[in-house]
Amino acid sequence: MKTVFEIVQAVQAGTLTARQAVQESLQKIKELNPQINAFVEVWPEEALKRAEEIDARRSRGEKLGPLAGVPIGIKDNILYKGHKATCCSKMLANYVAPYNSTVVEKLLAADAVIVGRTNMDEFAMGSSNQTSVYGPVHNPIDFDRVPGGSSGGSAAAVAAGMVPATLGTDTGGSVRQPASFCGIVGIKPGYGRISRYGVVAFSSSADQVGVLASDVKGAALVLETLCGRDENDSTSLENEVPAFSQNFTADLKGLKIGMPKGFLDNLGEEVKEKILASAEKFKALGAEILEVDIPHAKYSAPCYYIITSAEASSNLGRFDGLRYGYNDEKAADLNANYESNRSQFGEEVKKRIIIGATALKSENFEECYLQAVKVRELIKKDFEKAFEQVDVILTPTSPTTAFHLGAHKDNPLAVYLADLYTCQGNMGGLAGISIPCGEDKLGLPVGLQLYGPILEEEKILNAAYHFEKGL
Repeated sequence: MKTVFEIVQAVQAGTLTARQAVQESLQKIKELNPQINAFVEVWPEEALKRAEEIDARRSRGEKLGPLAGVPIGIKDNILYKGHKATCCSKMLANYVAPYNSTVVEKLLAADAVIVGRTNMDEFAMGSSNQTSVYGPVHNPIDFDRVPGGSSGGSAAAVAAGMVPATLGTDTGGSVRQPASFCGIVGIKPGYGRISRYGVVAFSSSADQVGVLASDVKGAALVLETLCGRDENDSTSLENEVPAFSQNFTADLKGLKIGMPKGFLDNLGEEVKEKILASAEKFKALGAEILEVDIPHAKYSAPCYYIITSAEASSNLGRFDGLRYGYNDEKAADLNANYESNRSQFGEEVKKRIIIGATALKSENFEECYLQAVKVRELIKKDFEKAFEQVDVILTPTSPTTAFHLGAHKDNPLAVYLADLYTCQGNMGGLAGISIPCGEDKLGLPVGLQLYGPILEEEKILNAAYHFEKGL
């Protein structure tokens, strides 16, 4: 499968039709998806019709959009009018989107071709894509391993070459961690850069739409297409959106990269070795490596699980069968109706709702939720102080490579810790990108992560682009 840029250039030049690009994607999905389970639904007839319309416009000499003819998959929690959006849950098994999310509107306006919806952890809750009602996603590099989560389907689809780019959502690392496990690029911008309108909410203060792609330049192009102010989302930012895909510098001379003190202490030797080697590579590319201190980052994971679970318990209250979701019309009374309806949630979702509701109880509110909010502010300030000294911050994306399906079934804490380095970015509202930096002895990808300030995505994209070129 060609990259995003290769497809756009070929379609605009007339050496490739949008139909040909989409046909290749659909054929790959047909061949590989039965084993990988990355897509839960594909729309071949609609996708080909749209591709033909793009080709017809080009033949008439009309100007095409920046993503002309690019086949793209969208995560199953992003609304696309007239199509199902189930969040991979029994609760929303028959829900059909009544309107387009802003990100879908922008993809369509850019002449991208949406080919289907991708598998995910139920309601985006999970780090392995094993909680989906459609079954687990298999990592294309090793079918017996997880692809990461919750955007595991989106990551696996790109890694397998089914599509050159997908959209995912990232609440605690759900774009970057699966990108690391699958050996591709995954970026979440600073909070508010991309509208959340039409994206089913998990945790409103941490949720973000992100991009997964086969290369940095392609991720940058899709990202700049999606960013911008949206009157339907009050948290979206009005700041001007740079042309990320055009802002790569000649080299990295003068770039200051921070490595947080203590961040490599608990890593496996192979992951640690790749991260240290990556730092040396950045030095060879002209960057300066400095040590920075982010003392409260070690509290990011507990803060993340308390805050996001609390917000989830509130956001998911609407799925009661009366407003949204499954409704048991045969229930004997209102209590039985609620019990039957809410039982459609899977175990992980129920667990987080209970954790969140417990944290918000009056007797626990100050000790749990309020404390987590206060520490979150300290984490933000730590990063702000670090960015006074450096331009970007380098960390591992995940403490491990992809683990086996079912490996941590009886140890949920081990799965939660897969987000150890990524949830810091959501607590701080930072821009973050994961890029491949090598493989372990089993051939499994290792990802490095670069953090940047909330409105300086071009810095991490530029650093990632030069690193990728130097591989």
